[in-house]
Amino acid sequence: MKSAAATFGKQVKWEQLSFWRNPAAAVFTLGFPLMFLVIFTAINGNEQIELLEALPDQQKRQNALLRRLCEANEPEKADKKTVESQKSVEDEDIIRLVAER
Repeated sequence: MKSAAATFGKQVKWEQLSFWRNPAAAVFTLGFPLMFLVIFTAINGNEQIELLEALPDQQKRQNALLRRLCEANEPEKADKKTVESQKSVEDEDIIRLVAER
């Protein structure tokens, strides 16, 4: 009695032989997906670039919102010098929070 691996190997071999004996089937199986990939990439290829160009503007808006949130959560009785030094530190922290290009 043959092992399962040997039977599986023979089955794969015969499946491959029967597939490649029919060239029309091979062209449709391999050619059509590649053709669709090329066509859809040509049509929609620039959308990714437009999204990447809009990313810095969105990051600036997020930085401004985070800055306003930080300012709203500051204690009201802090000295101006302390507030100014904290703002510069917070600006650096905010830049680290948001990924930049």
